Amino acid sequence: MNADRLHQAWTALAVGDNTRAEALFGALLREPTVDPLALVGMGSVLRQQGRLRDAILHCDAALRADPRCAEAWLERAFIFNTGGSMAAAADCYQQVLALEPDNPHAHAGLAGLAARDGAADRARHHAQAALASDPGNAIAAAALAAVELESGQAAAARDLLAPLAAQAAPPSSERIQLLSTYGDALARCGAADAAFAAYSEAQTGFATLHELPAGSRETHRDLIERLIDELATAPLQAWTQPAPPPPSGAAAHHVFLLGYPRSGTTLVENVLASLPGVVALEERPTLVEADRAFLAEPGGISRLAGLEPGALAPQAQAYWDKVRAAGIDPQGQTFVDMDPLKATRLPIIARLFPQARVLIMRRDPRDVILSCFRTSFALTSAALEFTSLERAARHYDAMMRLIELARARLPLAFHEVDYHALVRDFDGATRALCAFLDLPWDESLRRFDRTARDRGVATASASQVRRGLYDGRGQWEPFARHFEPVMPILQPWIEKFGYA
Repeated sequence: MNADRLHQAWTALAVGDNTRAEALFGALLREPTVDPLALVGMGSVLRQQGRLRDAILHCDAALRADPRCAEAWLERAFIFNTGGSMAAAADCYQQVLALEPDNPHAHAGLAGLAARDGAADRARHHAQAALASDPGNAIAAAALAAVELESGQAAAARDLLAPLAAQAAPPSSERIQLLSTYGDALARCGAADAAFAAYSEAQTGFATLHELPAGSRETHRDLIERLIDELATAPLQAWTQPAPPPPSGAAAHHVFLLGYPRSGTTLVENVLASLPGVVALEERPTLVEADRAFLAEPGGISRLAGLEPGALAPQAQAYWDKVRAAGIDPQGQTFVDMDPLKATRLPIIARLFPQARVLIMRRDPRDVILSCFRTSFALTSAALEFTSLERAARHYDAMMRLIELARARLPLAFHEVDYHALVRDFDGATRALCAFLDLPWDESLRRFDRTARDRGVATASASQVRRGLYDGRGQWEPFARHFEPVMPILQPWIEKFGYA
């Protein structure tokens, strides 16, 4: 009987009926004897809901019951991949292949990771192994196409993906990745309208899979608007209070690098990480304890503004604990915390770390919005804001208004890094950057592409940063007609930042 219910649950999951799958798996988990595959299935449901910690716990429980459960290792790999823990994902895929050497999903996953790392031969090996037993595997095909794109063979990538992209199929994370890569291939081949259609289908699928009913949860743009209102009304003197006592293990110098996704933050992070004495961390939730205290509910910024410095010490200590847990020892170093969306934490940064330097990355808003729209991001509340050009433009506008308000009201040291200036005059832009950070300029900054290869890059900018100084200006121009409806939203920022 339970075998039939387990089959029904997995069938519901396969056809995208996650509500029924969750109910069926939940019922199976309440049985006196729990099948490890029920735990794995619930882990998959939780992953698709963005509840990655709970998903991992379910897989771990399955592996305690059966350490040779290949499905649990595979789902664990998917979860780590979704969360950006690529090395852990690779280890889990290898565990699957140790148990099932021909498993196409594990080979496809490793192909995708290798393509992201620029390891073309390894990507081809695993992609071909996956496609040998599963010719329609979208992840393997997308990995092969990504390798072709990075080698300049856009037409080959287009022709590889076209038959799969043309098939009618329900939305899935695999199909979204395939369509995004197909759109990139079409764009490189000069077919901008067809590329835009592929990106649109990918983003519509992403929204179909993950969007919650309107009003059921605060969107990321709602959060930004709330923070704007709270920061605008908080008393100015609140931000001039002394910092909490220095916690143990803090960095000698502290830098936050933010701005907006796809604006060049990964590039600048790896530039800075090329300097001796600089350590950097990309896109980790280092302020999660402070987020729970001051961002989760309305009124949090007002509460933050009213706290004495000593009351903030636990949040400051929790921050540095998170940094060390991520494998970074910041003590005595210059520490760069790179997260393009951490502008939402600027009030927290002003209270916890008032001596920190803040870098704001700038790039033409049209290129930024297009790049967000065409990128297949992991599920976050912010990623849902990129599912249409209009929604992305309104989110960008809100974020820029928050940054401008923070610069006006918070006593933090800010410096703008212009992507366009960086690619035109790298040495000049990086000398100004180093001067702001009180760091000595060094020729090692020019070798940031080597730094990126050595460190590994988990963001969507991996292939660009590996190529060296990549001039991504003007990519929006072939898509200009699609931008006409959102230009009234973006034009004020285009003019303010000097990109008119």
